[in-house]
Amino acid sequence: MPKTRVPALLLRIELADIEPVIWRHLLVPPGITLPHLHQALQAALGWHDMHLHEFHIQGATYGVPDTDGPPLNDEAGVTLAHALGTASTFSYVYDMGDEWEHQISVMPYLPSNPPAELPRCLDGANAGPPEDAGGPGGYSQFVEAMADPLHPEHEAMLDWHGQPFDASTWDIDRVNKRLKRLRHTWDRDDLNER
Repeated sequence: MPKTRVPALLLRIELADIEPVIWRHLLVPPGITLPHLHQALQAALGWHDMHLHEFHIQGATYGVPDTDGPPLNDEAGVTLAHALGTASTFSYVYDMGDEWEHQISVMPYLPSNPPAELPRCLDGANAGPPEDAGGPGGYSQFVEAMADPLHPEHEAMLDWHGQPFDASTWDIDRVNKRLKRLRHTWDRDDLNER
């Protein structure tokens, strides 16, 4: 990342080991804290914050300290810009049982008129997996069963999920509504670069 102050960072988020690729472009302020970034990633992928998470940035692991878990750096108060330093990639792992690894590329964003309200989702493709789908392998089986009414597991998966599921669709407006609700819960000072 350049040392000049940028109004926003464009994050390309891709879920690892999933085909077709599930991705989002998320615009965030450089001073977003890691806890707020966690919430924004949850909103962008449709997760519901039911599990632990970790950020792996510049060889350090950040998250919410847990006496039963591995040692990690407390993410509270740490900004993305500070953790990144000069790095342009990092990963975010959600749900240590399912191991949803998000590969994230960071790019400066220097438009003449950046959006006033950040974070904001700009683009993406494919639905995020439902919670507790079993990681990439379980999700693949879930998608296969849900797409084929004759699949032996179709009814069980439909019952488990509670509604039909189309892996190829997602709703950017719904994501941005979730992000807007988050913004209203955050202290404005937390979004300014420190």
